This record gives sequence, C-alpha cells and structure tokens, in this order.
Amino acid sequence: MSNRVQGKRQVPSAAAKATAKAEAAAEAEAAESAADEADDESADDTEDAETATEKTVAKKTSGKTASEPKELTRPEQRALARKAAAKKVRSQRRKDLALGWTSGIVLLGVVAGIFVACTHNSAKKPAVAATTAASTAPSASAAPFPSLAPGIDKALAAPPTITAGTGTLSALKVTTLVQGNGVAIAAGATITVNYVGATYKDGKVFDASWQHGQTFSFVLGAGNVIPGWDQGLVGVKVGSRVQLDIPANLAYGENVDPSSGAPAGALRFIVDVLGTR
Repeated sequence: MSNRVQGKRQVPSAAAKATAKAEAAAEAEAAESAADEADDESADDTEDAETATEKTVAKKTSGKTASEPKELTRPEQRALARKAAAKKVRSQRRKDLALGWTSGIVLLGVVAGIFVACTHNSAKKPAVAATTAASTAPSASAAPFPSLAPGIDKALAAPPTITAGTGTLSALKVTTLVQGNGVAIAAGATITVNYVGATYKDGKVFDASWQHGQTFSFVLGAGNVIPGWDQGLVGVKVGSRVQLDIPANLAYGENVDPSSGAPAGALRFIVDVLGTR
C-alpha cells in the first residue's frame, strides 16, 4: 500500500493553493509600493540633480581630476535640458527688449528730425519774405535818376514825349524845347546827356538812356557819335533840352544792315544836356 502511494504524483490541496495566491498578492503589493516610493524619491531629487549636473560639468572642464566623470543620469539630463531651454528663452527676451528699445529710439529720432526741419523751414520763410520785400522796395538812400545839378530845370527830371516828324527831312534841324542857363558846350568837351531816339517817319522809339537808367557821356566832335549829334549839339547850353531832326546822311544812312540793330532813314532825337567838363 505504501509503495503505491509513493509511486503516485502528489496534488496540492485547496488550502495550499489559497496560501500561494495570498503570498503572490502580498509580494505584488509590496513591489508596487516600492515603485511608488522610488518615483517620489526621484521627484524630490530633481533639484539636487541640477546641482549634481553643474558639479559634474565643472569637474569635466576643470581638469583637476584625472578620472572620467560618471555619465549623467536621466533626471540630471532632463534638469540640464530644462536649464538650457530657460536660458535660451531669457536670451531671446533680452534680444526682443533691446530691439524694441532700438526701434523706439530710431522712431523718436525721425520724429525729432521732422520737427526740427519743419521748425527750421517755418523760421526761414519770414526771412525770405522780408528779404524779397526789401529787394523790391525802393531804397530811401538811392540817388534819383537823373541826378540834376543845381540850377537845371526840373523838367529834365522826367523823360520827354517824342512824336513822328512831318514831310521830307533833308537838312539837320535843332529845336530848343527847354532853354538851359549853363555854359555853351564846344567841340572837344566831354558832355553828359540823357536821350530818346525814334524814327522820324513814324516816331517809333529804338533807343533811350531812360530805359537803361544810366546817362551817356562822350567827347563832342570826336566822331564817337553820329554826325547829326556832333554838329547839332555844338553851342547848346548846359541844362537845355533840344530836339534834333537828323537826315539819313547824318545818321546811319538809308541802307543799313538789319543785323547791326541801327535804324535806317531820317531820325529824331530829344537830348537833355546835363553837364560838361
């Protein structure tokens, strides 16, 4: 009987199975609790990992130890990555802030430049207007034209009115319009005159010292003017206004080159003798 029992496989009883299950469950719960405690310790040691990372890097760069530093753990690597990312963000913020300040300064400079330019231009305009007004206004100190010597008739201060002649002019004719009381001028004397010249036929003015605002001086009888002047003004007194009707042969002639600007034919001049020396 005992031999048969010994030859059979032993089967665990139900109580033994229950005990085994209970022990397995206890072991699993203990393992889970240990894992939770490990995670808590890992979270608590995150800050310590940053310090450990910095110390490890310092050891690698200082060269004070000959042994190679140990490889960084995962918490240390994550801490180093977070620190690098934060540093990058701070650097970008500083760049953005500097760019904002630079843009603001440039904009402020542009606005200030526009303001200064507008102020400068507005300040200059009245000065320009004043200069223009001063240049167009007659000068109180400017000498009148013409400047008449004492004793000369005031009629010579205004330009004369000249008209066309009548008939055919064949000889020099001198007509006194205003009689002066100065000395009679002679050939060889330098005289100063005002004059108006026109064509005899139609009275069209072709030249006048009044238009230039300047008197004309020349030596009488020296051939510096047309013959009608050299002959017609001899003996005229200073202060006189005379009309000279001059035939073509004592003027510029009948046939004149148009490019010369001189008129052809008979001419009429009104001449004011202002002085001699």
